[in-house]
This record gives sequence, structure tokens and C-alpha cells, in this order.
Amino acid sequence: MKSIIANSLKNSFSYPEYRAHVSNLATQNKTTGNEQREDLIHYTQLNETRMNRLDKTMEVIEEVKLVLNNLNKQYTWLVLSESWCGDAAQILPIINKMAAVSEKIDLRIVLRDDNEDLMNLFLTNGTKSIPKLIILENETSEVINVFGPRPNAAKQLILDYKALHGMVDETAKIELQKWYLNDKGMSTQKEIIALL
Repeated sequence: MKSIIANSLKNSFSYPEYRAHVSNLATQNKTTGNEQREDLIHYTQLNETRMNRLDKTMEVIEEVKLVLNNLNKQYTWLVLSESWCGDAAQILPIINKMAAVSEKIDLRIVLRDDNEDLMNLFLTNGTKSIPKLIILENETSEVINVFGPRPNAAKQLILDYKALHGMVDETAKIELQKWYLNDKGMSTQKEIIALL
């Protein structure tokens, strides 16, 4: 596991590098990942707008800042993502703002499809669900905890919708995005802090 994580970190992006990469792809009508489908390109462009908004408006709440400012170890937060992922677009800007609060956190991002060995270590019920935040303690290179692909209330929203309708369709995705908008990053921040 440690060698897979180390190899992934060699090919990782900082948050500004990731954002620049995704922005560049969006302007070229492209997406990250192994498939260049019209729907994924559309989601990449939509997510670019979402991330721009969150980068400007998202704020870390005081109780979370307090924990982040009092960390006593160095951490790497390694996130598996893709530009077309709606959950990643909502969560990555929050993770970035949280990491920026503490000098003890180094945020790195890798693309899921380019890091299959890493993704396979952190499946969600057997699926390659993203985003996935892997919290590493730098001194030992141990995985401390994992978060993702979405906060608990958002997971439940999708589970309930799927139980009622038998699938996750465009309406479910819209409901999920509304949930993120109303939550304002609170659940993501509190759940990640609880893992430290």
C-alpha cells in the first residue's frame, strides 16, 4: 500500500495545478478520465463553474479552524478525483480551504483513472466512487482515515432516492446539488475534522 501511495503522490497535483488543468480541459471541450463523452465534458464545464463559485464563497467555520490550527503532526491529504464528478466539484474546494488553514496539511490531488491501483485500495462498497480523501500521517506514511465520496446526509439522500426510484437519474443529481448548496460545506468540514 505505501508504495502505491508514494507512486501516486509523485504524479499528484496541487490544488492550483488541478484547477488549471481542469480549466484548460474545459475550454478545449475535454474532460479528465479515460472517456471523452459529451455528458462528461458537459459535467466538467458545469463543475468548473461550481468550483469557481465555491473557491470564492466557501469559508471554513471557526470550530474547524480551531482543530486545524492545533494539529500536532504533519499530514498529507491525498484526494482521488475527476473533473466530471459532481461530488468532487462540491467537496474539493472545501478540502482545499480546510488544508489552507493549517501549515501542517499538504493537499495533493490525483486522477482516479490514472491511479487505478490507488483507487482499488479505497473502494466504496466495491465501487470506484469519488472523491476519496485519504488522510496520511507524514512521519509514518500511515493512512489515518478516509473520507468520501460524500457526507453522510448526502449519501442517505442518494440511497433513499435509489430505493424509491430504482436508480440515480438526473433528478437525483439535481437534488444532490441542491443539498450541497443548502449545506454550505458544513457537513463535509465537520465529518473530516472528526476523522483527525
